Amino acid sequence: MPKFSANLSMLFNEVDFMQRFRRAKQQGFSAVEYMFPYDYPVDALRNALAENQLTQVLQNLPAGDWGAGERGIACLPGREGEFRDGVGLAIEYAQALGCDQINCLIGNTDPSVNSHQTDELVMTNLNYAAQQLAAANIRLLIEPINKYDMPDFYLQRSQQAIDLIEQICSPNIYLQYDIYHMQRMEGELTQTMERLLTKISHIQVADNPGRHEPGSGEINYDYLFSALDRMGYGGWIGCEYKPAVTTESGLSWIKKYQF
Repeated sequence: MPKFSANLSMLFNEVDFMQRFRRAKQQGFSAVEYMFPYDYPVDALRNALAENQLTQVLQNLPAGDWGAGERGIACLPGREGEFRDGVGLAIEYAQALGCDQINCLIGNTDPSVNSHQTDELVMTNLNYAAQQLAAANIRLLIEPINKYDMPDFYLQRSQQAIDLIEQICSPNIYLQYDIYHMQRMEGELTQTMERLLTKISHIQVADNPGRHEPGSGEINYDYLFSALDRMGYGGWIGCEYKPAVTTESGLSWIKKYQF
C-alpha cells in the first residue's frame, strides 16, 4: 500500500503553520513534508515532529525571494554564493529534523542570459549541491514543473530531468515526480514512472484540473497506486494539492488506501 505524507505547505491551511503538525497526526499521517522550514526556529520544528510522532520526509532548498516571484536560484547568474549558502542552511535544518531528502527548485530562467550559460550554471550548482548533500547522507532531488503554472521554469519534463541527472553524473541526484505536473506536460504516467523508477525518490499527487484532491479530476489514482505497488515503489507519496474546500472534508479519498 502507498505511504502518504501530508504536505503542510498546502494542507491544513485553515490553521497556522505550527498547528498543522498536530492536524496531520490527528488525520492519521505519520509523515510530513513542506517547502521551506527556514522561517521557523529549528527547535520548534523538531519539537512539533517529536510531539506528534511524525517523520519529515522532504523539504526544499531556499528558493530566493518567493514573494517576488522567484522559484529557485540555481539557474540565475550572480546568485552562486547565495545558492551555496542555501545548501549549507538546508543541510543544517535537514540534519536537525531527521530529513534525508532535499528538493532543489531550479527556478525561472532569465531570458537575457544565453541558454548554454544557463545550462552550465545549473549543472555546476546541482553538482555542488549533490556533493554537499552526499557528505551529509541526504539525497538531492530535482522536480519538473508544468509550463502552464510556471511558464518560465527551467525544468519542465521528466526526460529533461533525467538527461540533466545523467550529464551531472552524480549518484546522489534523483527525480521528484509530481503526477499533477507531469499529467499536464506529458501524460503516459504509468509507463514513465515504471521506466524511471530507479531514479524516482519521491512522488507527489494532485488531480487535474484544479490541483485538488485525488479523485476530483481526470487522473485514475486507483490504477496508479496499484501500478506503483506492482512496480515495488517503496518511497513516500506526498499529498501536495489544494483542498477544494477544507483539508479534513477532502480527505475521504485517502481512507481506502491508508486506513
